[in-house]
Amino acid sequence: MSNENDRPRRVSHTPSMDADLASNDSNALGAYLRDRRSKLEPTAFGFSPVRRRTPGLRREEVAQRANVSATWYTWLEQGRGGAPSADALDRIARALALSEIEREHVHLLAYGHPPESRRTGSSAVTPQLQRVVDAIDSSPALLATSVWDIVAWNRAATRAFGDYAAIPPDQRNTLRFLFAPGARDRMIDWERHARSVVALFRAETTRLGVPERATRLVEELSRESPEFSAMWNARDVAALGPGTKRIARDGLTIVLDYSTFAVHGHADLHMIVYTPRTDDDAALLRALLR
Repeated sequence: MSNENDRPRRVSHTPSMDADLASNDSNALGAYLRDRRSKLEPTAFGFSPVRRRTPGLRREEVAQRANVSATWYTWLEQGRGGAPSADALDRIARALALSEIEREHVHLLAYGHPPESRRTGSSAVTPQLQRVVDAIDSSPALLATSVWDIVAWNRAATRAFGDYAAIPPDQRNTLRFLFAPGARDRMIDWERHARSVVALFRAETTRLGVPERATRLVEELSRESPEFSAMWNARDVAALGPGTKRIARDGLTIVLDYSTFAVHGHADLHMIVYTPRTDDDAALLRALLR
């Protein structure tokens, strides 16, 4: 796997405010591509540095690396000819040695939305990420994918919600838990929570591109659960954010507020951290964790 130091270095020039932010230029994509091109070192790509009137790569050199027509690429920088295909834009991003965040930026400039996620699934849970989850020792914390597979958890989550390690990885999914037989009877506020998770699931899988795993899960749950089928067909969507979960232990109810956080560098992952709402809830949670 390459790292950031392996990428061809960019040449430093006197900075100026990006054209896509500094003006009302309708050709923000072309301005950004020109800026990135001008900051590349030709020798890093095997091109001669001699007889260049302007710094960086020439348009025809970018076109050559991207396997597109030099005329077409020139038109693209000039804002002519309409938006490129996603594949062509990705080839141009590679030709310009753009980072992942720069690639996302050109897609946003071209289409107004980010590119389809290059997701890595559960293998994205690195030892460092697991240590972060484990370090939250006084509150339950989980890492989940866009299809709500639980891929990492801490000891507090095991004590509060159950032993995830005892569940096969392909069954370790929040939607499966919610719509399993008897789940409604075991959970406080089941319908509210289930509707929320289904709406989040629809929004996230649409935003990131619907993977085959999500399609199979929807088909399976629709066959097995009339409740899921009805909620899915309602077509509600919701954004990841704060909420409340109530758990019952030993005849007592613990109210937990939860917050959801994006995991930088892992588009398919989010972290959920549960914290007690009141001092009484905190005391009950501490007793449960002991």
